[in-house]
Amino acid sequence: MDLVLSIADHYFFTPYVYPATWPEDDALRQILGLLAVTNLGAAALYLVLGSLSYYFVFDHTLMKHPQFLENQVRREICYAMQSLPWISLPTVALFFAEIRGYSKLYDSVDDSPYGWLGVILSMVSFLFFTDMSIYWIHRLLHHKLIYKYFHKPHHTWKISSPFASHAFHPVDGFLQGLPYHIYPFLFPLHKVAYLGLYVFVNVWTVSIHDGDYRVPRFLQATINCSAHHTDHHLFFDYNYGQYFTLWDRIGGSYRLPSAFQGKGPLEQIRKLQEEGQHTSGGAESGTAHKND
Repeated sequence: MDLVLSIADHYFFTPYVYPATWPEDDALRQILGLLAVTNLGAAALYLVLGSLSYYFVFDHTLMKHPQFLENQVRREICYAMQSLPWISLPTVALFFAEIRGYSKLYDSVDDSPYGWLGVILSMVSFLFFTDMSIYWIHRLLHHKLIYKYFHKPHHTWKISSPFASHAFHPVDGFLQGLPYHIYPFLFPLHKVAYLGLYVFVNVWTVSIHDGDYRVPRFLQATINCSAHHTDHHLFFDYNYGQYFTLWDRIGGSYRLPSAFQGKGPLEQIRKLQEEGQHTSGGAESGTAHKND
């Protein structure tokens, strides 16, 4: 995050906001800058990615599902935008520790333990570490003593839109994002790779809420996609994973998505429409017969 803060300092904060006499490495200035950058960045990522997915990926037919709520998209956006500033507070504390040198982030490939191979391996291990951690955090949030206080609001959206991706209670949102921020304190990671992974995480979070259930058949058993996560929202105790199905299989919580079995939300909508047309047709037929 120090890369982002340095750019913000150079092009915005130093010439336009802070007095030139205030050192860029001053702790208070760094905290204030991180609060601004984190809040603006999180909101921008959410709104831009959510909008792109909503207009170009999301199947709007899903809005006809009986469990898609009235004004749901607006409610998802409002809830997320209210939560993000609160989520940013503890997140900024971790970013501050990072830029003060307490993490294992490094600037150059030369600093990688194994060069480019080390950079690539660290990115792969980041995905597996965070997938494992989020699985157990997510599953804990479903515990009956905790669920109603923190995770229940996210399950308001049984059939989600892309904007449900960040519509969490602040405690829930921070806990599920914590593994992303903990990783560089435990393992070496290139700073640019970390920023790229941060963006990827947001893209993925939107994608598993976008209602696009298509995925190559050879990946259906291993990748946790929107079809898996939709069933998590619908059936509650299944498919807690983030990227992969590995930990759901280990933890006994894997469920073959209903969308892959021809029993998903879109099929339910089609069935309801056919029943409605049949009922309407039958009523018209009956009326015609009566008139005859």
